[in-house]
This record gives sequence, structure tokens and C-alpha cells, in this order.
Amino acid sequence: MNSGGSGGTARTAGRRRVVAGVLAAVAGVCLGVGAGVVPAVAVPGPVVAAPAVAAKAAVPEGLESFYSQKVEWYDCGATGGMERSAQRTGFQCAKVKVPLDYSKPDGQTIEVAMKKHLATGSVRQGSLFANPGGPGYSGVAMVENNEVQFSPDVNASFDIIGFDPRGVGDSTPITCDVLGGALPAGAAQAAMGADDPLPGSIAADAAGADPTPFPDAEGPAAGEATPDGAGFKTLIDEITKNFKQEEAQCAASTKPAGLLDHVDTISVARDLDVLRALSGDEKLNYLGFSYGTYLGAHYAELFPANTGRMVLDGTLDPSISLYERQAGAMKGLERALRTYVDWCQAGQGCPLTGGTDAGVQQVRDLFASVDRSPLSSSDPNRPVTGSEIRMAVMYSLYGDEQSWSGLSSSLDEAINQRNGALIRQITDQTVADVANTAAVRAAITCLDYPVDGDMAVWSARHEEIRREAPTFGDSAASADLGCQAWGHNGTRQPAPIHAKGAAPILVVGSTGDPATPYEWARSLSEQLETGHLLTREGNGHTAYGRAAACTKTVDTFLLSGELPPPGQVCRGEA
Repeated sequence: MNSGGSGGTARTAGRRRVVAGVLAAVAGVCLGVGAGVVPAVAVPGPVVAAPAVAAKAAVPEGLESFYSQKVEWYDCGATGGMERSAQRTGFQCAKVKVPLDYSKPDGQTIEVAMKKHLATGSVRQGSLFANPGGPGYSGVAMVENNEVQFSPDVNASFDIIGFDPRGVGDSTPITCDVLGGALPAGAAQAAMGADDPLPGSIAADAAGADPTPFPDAEGPAAGEATPDGAGFKTLIDEITKNFKQEEAQCAASTKPAGLLDHVDTISVARDLDVLRALSGDEKLNYLGFSYGTYLGAHYAELFPANTGRMVLDGTLDPSISLYERQAGAMKGLERALRTYVDWCQAGQGCPLTGGTDAGVQQVRDLFASVDRSPLSSSDPNRPVTGSEIRMAVMYSLYGDEQSWSGLSSSLDEAINQRNGALIRQITDQTVADVANTAAVRAAITCLDYPVDGDMAVWSARHEEIRREAPTFGDSAASADLGCQAWGHNGTRQPAPIHAKGAAPILVVGSTGDPATPYEWARSLSEQLETGHLLTREGNGHTAYGRAAACTKTVDTFLLSGELPPPGQVCRGEA
């Protein structure tokens, strides 16, 4: 089982591989937009007027200075974040002040960055805020891909505003000296562009499943994550040590020092209401993907009277625990792998043989073999590791059948030629550096959930998820242990969100979503007082841009307020 080295060395390496996956398990493998290029769609009837304006939204007591501050919007480049431009590019940028701690509005302040793509049509309906997921992905980067992320009709009618949540990117960032250089949170996503077939955040999501925050870390092989059957308890010390080390690096580099305690979703939702007001909108029109649905739902709970046309696509269930969230995502990936294997074997030239179970086992065997002996690639100095091949497979599973043929070619080359050149292409396409991004996701997630359970509970969960999701689930049960070691922890218990009094909220779920299972969309739509469920039959993470019928339905709601009929199901390709 070990090519070189002693048994002791093999056991140590195995433990390190497991620890490497834990940081991402804390944050979630799942949570970003997976839409492809958005087509033009016909919306019934011309858009001739903006929606009626409601009474002026109330300003929370003590926050008057933040809601009334002067905002300097300036012309900025179509790419490159917040850089000023001497030309009119159609993009404008601004930064605004918000309290570090909303319980102390007279205390320290931080900045939140916004980037706006101006409506291209003659009739403007206001602003549409968007969040790509993560948590911790850049809305600034997302808006730069506006022609890919949003339909022509939406681009024509709305100023589309993306923002970097507190702790991320061009806002006041969490900064972690992870690999010897200080990296701002969101660095991974900033490297992605419009050529990415799944722009926004999905690439970093997949990479975040195994972020390799530690230089020698690689992903665990299914069935081999606890070397020699040693069990979960043998990992406790190393997991704890590495999370404490990671936190110390982030705390030492992040300014202000208290930011790590104030990047929770409630604080981001309160920031979002400040941004809404400063953009001149009485109501928040919002399109959130994956983790962005969690943010949107909490906004509606806090500010139901300020909620306009809200779409939540690829939905998180706010009523479940962190472990339930992680386990659900891992089991979703396991189902997606089986679906892919069936699809592959039904076609020509599939490298996986012998039926579904046999094909899945071949993928697991490949992971294990690459852990022991990395694959060669086009760059002799960059062999493909177990971490990277897992990242490539998960990235592909976040897509749908349109991306699966590339996965088949990559697996064929890896299995039959022991060559990882095509895998390397996928990993290079996804992300430039994921270490810091994984840390910021952990920072946000550990504040959003209380530490739940103890060592005995975590050990039992470890064995449970390994049985239920043997390919990807090994590190999911370690999330609470990691958060305990991280030390910046939330106290709010997960609970249903009702958003009483909010305008209708459109909840979108895909039946084959590998990251945010369809049952979560159904659950949230039932929790919300005004929730309305739109179902997409199909594979891949999120629906908008994947099926023309779904995109048309979402656009119709955003542009006219018209909801789809109860029980509507959309199908088809983009």
C-alpha cells in the first residue's frame, strides 16, 4: 500500500491528508453558483415601467449615520476589481462604511466594496443585488462576468450590484499568511474569468473540498482515511493543532483584529440593508446562489418589509445543523457520482466498467492509487496529487451532462495511461490559490453555527458519514471539532426562517443538485411565509442559466413580479 517509507510514515501522511480536508468540510464543499452561460429569453409582455415604490424604508435606530453617508460612485474597469477607469466601461465602483460590531455602532468601522454594472436598456427597474455563494466569494468578481451570469433581459432592466461581503476581497478582508505570503480572502475567485464555463464561485467551491492549507496535505483515499483502522480519535490532536495554527496566522495578519469575530451572516445581512439604502432602493431585489440563499433568507427574516423580488437558487436549509449541512452535501456528491457513472456507461468509450457499483469503486481506487503515487502531467514539476484529482472530479460533478464528457476523458487518461494532463487542465482552470479562501469560509461558517457534540459524537458521525458517502464524506464529521479549535464560534442555534410579512420569495431547487440537495429547497420554501418553489429536473449545482425554461421563469419574476404556477417543473438544457 505504501510505495517507499515506513509504516509509520504512511500513517502520518494519511492523517495529514485527512486534516487537509477538514478545513473545507467546516466551510462546506458546496456553496457557490454553478450556472453556465445565460441565454437570452423572452419575457411575456414589454417592460414599460418600474414597480410601484413603497413607503420609505425605516432606518434602524443608532445607524442613521451609516444609512445617510455620501457614496462616491466612480467609473471602474470591466475587470480588475475596484480599479478606477478613465473610460466609461458600464461599471461603477464604491466603498461604504459599516460598523464592525452592530451592537456598538459608535465603535470601529470597516469597508464594504460594491461594483455595479449599469442597466443597458432605456427603462431601469432599480438595482439587483447578487451573491455568488461560498461563503466568502466575491460579488465584485461575479458582476465582472455579468454577460455570462445574467440574462440580456436582466442586464437591460437592472443595475446589477455585486459586493464583497465583510472579510472578503476588496472589502475589509480577512488576511491569512497561509503559505508564507499574506493573501486577501477571495484571492482564488479573483483569478477566474469569463472563460470559466462555470464562472462566479463554483470552481473555488470544488477546490475548497480539499483546500490544502498545509503544504504537504493531500486528500484521503476512500476507506484509507484512518490508517490501519486507527479511528477518528487518532486525528484529534493533529486536527486541533492545524486549526489553531491556521487561526493564529489569520489573526496575526487581519486588521482590525476583531474582524474574525464579526464575519457572520447576520452581520453581512445587516450590511446588505445599508447597501440597499445607499443605492437608492426602497426594496431589495436579490438573486442569491447556494450560500447566497442562506444570506438572502436571513435578510428577509431581519428586514421583511424591505424585501423586494428575491430569488434563492441552490438552497441551504437554515434549520439544519453544521454536520447535517456537511453530510447532506457529501451524500449529494455521492449520488451525483453514481448518476455520472450511469451516464458514462450508457455512452461510448467510458473508462468505468462493470455497472454502477463497480464504476464508482474504480473512481475510489483511482483516488487511493494517486494518493500513493501522483500522476505525471505536462509539467514534470507538477504531478497531479490525490487532492487535485478529487478537486477535478468534484468540480465536474458540480456541472451537468455538458461537462461530464470532459470528466470521462480525464478519467480515461488517468486510469489507462497513468497520466494527469487533462486533470491538470481542470484544476488549473478552477483556482489559482484556494488556501486563504478555505480559511475565510471556515471563519464565516464557524460563526454561523454553534459547536455541536463532543468527541464521542464526532467519532460516531465520522463512521456514519464514511458509510453513507464513502467516496467524499470522510472529513465531514470533523467540522465541529475544527470549529472548536478555530475558537471564533457562534451561539445561534439553527432554526427555521419564516420572514413574516416579506414579499413573495422564489425558491429554486434542482433534483440532481450535488451540493445543496433538492429537499433543502423544498424545506425552505415551506418555512418561508411567502415561499414559492420552482423545481428544475436535472443535474448540476443551481438552476439559473442551466435550463432555458428555468431562466425564463426567474427572469419573469424579477422583471414583472409574476410567480410561476404552483408545482411548476422546468426541464431541458441551457
